[in-house]
Amino acid sequence: MNVGLVIVSHSTRLAEGVAELALQMAPDVRVVAAGGLPDGNIGTDFEKVSAALSDANTGAGAVVLYDLGSAQMVAELAVESLGDPSTSLVVDAPLVEGAVAAAVAAQGGEPMAAVGRAAEAAAAGGLAEPGAAPAAEEVREELELTNEVGLHARPAALLARSLAGLQASVKISLGDNEADAASVLGVMGLGARQGDRIVLHANGPDAAQAVERILDLAKRNFDE
Repeated sequence: MNVGLVIVSHSTRLAEGVAELALQMAPDVRVVAAGGLPDGNIGTDFEKVSAALSDANTGAGAVVLYDLGSAQMVAELAVESLGDPSTSLVVDAPLVEGAVAAAVAAQGGEPMAAVGRAAEAAAAGGLAEPGAAPAAEEVREELELTNEVGLHARPAALLARSLAGLQASVKISLGDNEADAASVLGVMGLGARQGDRIVLHANGPDAAQAVERILDLAKRNFDE
């Protein structure tokens, strides 16, 4: 089972939109929107958030993201009111980017604490510092993107998820920019398009397998 997500927002439509986007990246993750007041007006509702926590947690816990300060207060109160508050985690992260990063981590089977860290790390954007000397055991491969949308949204999520469970550190470079392949936001931030040539740099015991998985995705045009 996967960690669930709860999206708390003052706006019903905003919460539903973020949840919809997260589900596109992670179809097996339970993402529940808890936005707005019961009458549809702007605000946050304790009962709605509490119900969302119960709905999102299928056994592995739930990570809660929020938009503004008062939404944080309601989310934290709802978690504190649970029979076991340790089954949910409120994280301070950018709402959209954090939800996407958390969803991908949850899809990969990461535990609740790791899903929370993925959301928090989204604030950094996932871009890596270029120019580091390659390790002696580095596996390097260059490929041309042939799929229509390049490394955007769903392809980036598929790529990041493909590395789940592997003992490998993988970077993707495009020109002078480099990103952590496990960060969907970093991969999207490269702006790699159809026809671009990217370079994979992998290190670790499963480096070759990691590169092979990405090459297989590229050959399949990321299932577009």
